[in-house]
Amino acid sequence: MARILFSALIMIAFGSIASAQGLYKIQPGDVLRIEVLEDQSLNRNALVLPDGTVSMPLAGSVSAGGKTLGNVQESIVSGLSSNFASPPSVFVTIQSLSGAPKASSGGRSSSFDVYIMGAVNKPGQSKIKSGTTMLQFLASSGGFTKFAAKKRVQLRRTDRKTGKTTVYGFNYKAIENGSSSAGPIVLQKGDVIVVPERRLFE
Repeated sequence: MARILFSALIMIAFGSIASAQGLYKIQPGDVLRIEVLEDQSLNRNALVLPDGTVSMPLAGSVSAGGKTLGNVQESIVSGLSSNFASPPSVFVTIQSLSGAPKASSGGRSSSFDVYIMGAVNKPGQSKIKSGTTMLQFLASSGGFTKFAAKKRVQLRRTDRKTGKTTVYGFNYKAIENGSSSAGPIVLQKGDVIVVPERRLFE
């Protein structure tokens, strides 16, 4: 009897967690776990960018900000369906949440949020100190995965006045071997660093 009661409590607890995740509205900086049953090569952790989108191979840019996990799941299924004989089975869960906003002290902030995504060990949102360079941030953010294309690291910077995004190329491999003459790149609020995966034979 006690074992049955314990099992029932566990099921209720898991049901509550699933319900809470289902009602949660996704925010920029959250990291979503996306799994496609029919093609495991599409499984990934996807960072929700400042504009509220996530990038998904074969589906492109998917709107996620302010939506529920179910909404995003439906959008991904819709985006992927043309690549499968029948609509794929997609599961979307919360991998990690963005940092909670802190109350303003009224003075000038000495720290701000930047984002990193792609072939890195710890994708997501990070708070850094003013004056932190891109190289310093990469060195302290968990490192690259073994599939990282270190020669093609991107820095995406959006002008807050115009909304225009500029993409800067960054060869981390050249810095590692000492052949780069590029000066330090100081990160700014809202910067997004993208580390793509290596291509075949790259």
